[in-house]
Amino acid sequence: MEAKPKLLDIVRERIRSRHYSLRTERAYLDWIRRFIVFHDKRHPSELSAPDVERFLTHLAVDRHVASSTQNQALAAILFLYREVLEIDLPWIENVVRARMPVRVPVVLPRADVQRLLDQLDGEFHLIAQLLYGSGLRLTEALRLRVKDIDFEYSQVVVRDGKNRKDRVTILPDGVVPSLRLHLRRVAEQHERAVALGFSGVELPDALERKYPKALSDLGWQYVFPADRPSRDPRTGAMRRHHIHETSVQRAIRQAARRAGITKPVGPHTLRHCFATHQLERGYDIRTVQELMGHADVRTTQIYTHVMKKGAAAVKSPLD
Repeated sequence: MEAKPKLLDIVRERIRSRHYSLRTERAYLDWIRRFIVFHDKRHPSELSAPDVERFLTHLAVDRHVASSTQNQALAAILFLYREVLEIDLPWIENVVRARMPVRVPVVLPRADVQRLLDQLDGEFHLIAQLLYGSGLRLTEALRLRVKDIDFEYSQVVVRDGKNRKDRVTILPDGVVPSLRLHLRRVAEQHERAVALGFSGVELPDALERKYPKALSDLGWQYVFPADRPSRDPRTGAMRRHHIHETSVQRAIRQAARRAGITKPVGPHTLRHCFATHQLERGYDIRTVQELMGHADVRTTQIYTHVMKKGAAAVKSPLD
């Protein structure tokens, strides 16, 4: 008699059939597991909307999680009920919502950005230049493929960004010479790998089955590949991934300390600087919204609170 598949295995299968990222898969599985444990390991089909409300309220009141964390937990539970159990929960009204803090983003003046960049070298310097010069998120920069860099039109194509949207942003002229040199090295590394019989790179969705030769195509290789291949946690196959985001985060934090910058600085700070400095230069907020990939212009408007045309343009009575 064939064993009945476990619930979390079914969840994993449904997530992969919808081509969600590995990060989302791990987060959803973790929240669903916590939800089940919270209710003494009862099967979710035996629970209802008030049980979901109790769990989410527990996260806000007892665990003091951020609102974004609570929303992620809710998204995971809704996925479980709608896509796996095929149960449509009634509207959840009695949840104590975690507060969404309204924070002004950390933005560096141009001189500090330059001092930060001067403390970086190699591929970390290139990545930081793209974060600041193109307004990329860190994951977007690391997931760039060689074919996504368009030197002729001076643009970068971001594939499958936040909310699974593609967009086009600018390629700074100042990064072109070093980026061309870097891509030549990537091509040489790839040629050596092919000669040794290894050329695999992970491909999105079902492209590997549709275009099996794309695995070894230079255009599909990562712009910032890892030094050595690693095992794909989903398929078990050996694939060349991009460099790990924690190495970039660490390099930028260390560079900020060496530059004497006291503000808390990370990769996303450079994206904040891109938006603010573009607005300060007089670019239309809708243009900046499109380059940033914001779904709502209100997200872009937060940068008007820190630009020099905002509070810094008002003179103090002491002056």
